[in-house]
This record gives sequence, structure tokens and C-alpha cells, in this order.
Amino acid sequence: MSEAIEVDVVLALPGECLRRRVCLQPPVSAADAFQASGLDRIYRERVGADTPPLGVYGRKIRYDQPLNGGERLEIYRPLTADPRQRRRARVDARRRDERAAADGSGAG
Repeated sequence: MSEAIEVDVVLALPGECLRRRVCLQPPVSAADAFQASGLDRIYRERVGADTPPLGVYGRKIRYDQPLNGGERLEIYRPLTADPRQRRRARVDARRRDERAAADGSGAG
């Protein structure tokens, strides 16, 4: 029998990061580790979806992807806002503030 491997499974929620270390017999797929961690239930309860995207060290993977010992399986959640739109809004706000300061209307 093969030696068991350990995989860290992480789920980042607003204001909270959950981490579980699971020890499984190979071969281990991403789906196996996700389910064994118990974070699949928490994800369904808090996010409301059944099948989140998964990744290893920031790279998206399939559920049937084999995992190696020591890897970190990441459970991704939907974005609350488009990062490009958020950046544009920050840049626009900064430009408005700079214009107001240059016009003297920002002085109090």
C-alpha cells in the first residue's frame, strides 16, 4: 500500500480563512481532497453553490486533477465586483480629488 499524502485545503471567505489538512491514500484527486476536508459543506452553506472552481497555488485545475503531497488546494468563490471596474473607479476618484485640490475647492 502506498504511503498517505497530506494536502492543505483552503477557503477564503470575507473576513475569514478556513484551512484543513487532509491525509489521504493515493491516488488523490482534487475532488477527493475537497470532499474530505469538509469545506465542501461550508462552501455550499455560505456561498450557495455546489461546484466552485478549484486551484493549486493560484492555477485553476479540474476536479479530476491528481494532487501530490504538500500541495495546497484552493477553493475559489465568485468575485463580488469586477477588479477592472473597481480599479477604474479608484483611478477616477483619485483624479477628481487631484482636480479639486488643484482648483482650490478641496481646501477647507
